[in-house]
Amino acid sequence: MNTLVQTRLAERDKTVNWHPYTQMKTAGNAIPIVKGKGIYLYDDEGKKYIDAVSSWWVTLHGHAHPYIAERVFQQLTTLEQVIFAGFTHEPAVQLSENLLNLLPENQKKVFYSDNGSTAVEAALKMCIQYAYNSGKEKTKILAFKNAYHGDTFGAMSVSGRSAWTKPFGSMLFEVVFIDTPNAENLENLKVQIRDLAEDIACFIYEPLAQGAAGMLMYKAEHLDELMKFCRSEEILMIQDEVFTGFGRTGKLFAANHLTEMPDIMCFSKGLTGGTMPMGITTCTQEIFNAFLSEDQYKTLFHGHSFTANPLACTAALASMELLLQEETLTAIDRICAQHSGFTEILMQHPDVKNVRQTGTILAFEYKTDQNTSYFNEIGKVFYNEFLQRGIIMRPLGNVMYLVPPYCITSEELDFIYLNILEVLETLIDFTPSNNVLSLKTEK
Repeated sequence: MNTLVQTRLAERDKTVNWHPYTQMKTAGNAIPIVKGKGIYLYDDEGKKYIDAVSSWWVTLHGHAHPYIAERVFQQLTTLEQVIFAGFTHEPAVQLSENLLNLLPENQKKVFYSDNGSTAVEAALKMCIQYAYNSGKEKTKILAFKNAYHGDTFGAMSVSGRSAWTKPFGSMLFEVVFIDTPNAENLENLKVQIRDLAEDIACFIYEPLAQGAAGMLMYKAEHLDELMKFCRSEEILMIQDEVFTGFGRTGKLFAANHLTEMPDIMCFSKGLTGGTMPMGITTCTQEIFNAFLSEDQYKTLFHGHSFTANPLACTAALASMELLLQEETLTAIDRICAQHSGFTEILMQHPDVKNVRQTGTILAFEYKTDQNTSYFNEIGKVFYNEFLQRGIIMRPLGNVMYLVPPYCITSEELDFIYLNILEVLETLIDFTPSNNVLSLKTEK
């Protein structure tokens, strides 16, 4: 298509659409995307972009995957939607069975919703009503500083206070925020928790990596110790795997890095391989049993019109089949190893700091005189430069990160790495001493 057609589509979009996390007054025109294939997205003029962030961390197997598409098409011709109150269907039952088989053994029940925020909302309501149904009043929530669990009011409440939540501050419920654990602060954290334990309904956390906060990472062994202590204090634990689930941490779930088990788990994003929206909240039999009663008022009054939508369930089943293939698991290991090699190069860079990696997630910070935050203007500079080079990256301020689809090849990853180094060199003069990437690409 020509530039005129592209401009018209972009202008039409600007006339009618309000984009997320976008200041529409200063934002340029949105880039019209007409198709996707594998790791690539194509705009109206035929330019292709490597989707290095998996379209907000959701696309596991690449765009328009033919197997997922075929499975969804077949389901579409059979059953597209049915109310899930009083009815059920094969894709929902099969998905629940398959997912529970992969999760910690204490996870026994599946509750369906439609995105990550609502999966968190359901989890919070389960914990608070669990205490209520048991004749207790526990209303305090424990969460990590810098947390992000979504944008609905409950999910905002358990997220770190920031510019995002400030307009709603007086309307958010009380939350006790603590630091993420490390070897130095663990004992102090235990003291903080012990003093409040009787009033705490639950502890919600992003395991190993706090995504929206800037890919902040911490160690599994420290989380394990904190979880063990919360268990001893009879505090329910919600493990938010919306971002970390389905291979992102190098294992199927962040839970696979841990020995302790949460009471509740939340999933979305990669759940359907990025095909369509869906949320899942799983829980233990004990929590489920607290809602079983002749008393109708002990019911979990929560639901969504598209709960357990058959199409979304089918997409999730297909995506999970692809995820468990040896080819995909090998690809995840390869991406982890390549990221690890690239971190060695990045750590040589005089204007790069805090290089960090958890599985397929790689992040680092560009040193700048501006504040290290989401609003750091350097992020826009990097974003636009990478777009010019045909790479979609969405820096969190001065934090750059990679969360690629698992179908990315070694050569395509190297191409991204080399472009990162080149973009950094446009700001300062730096040549890495290790030229392995250059040699590899030349071959």
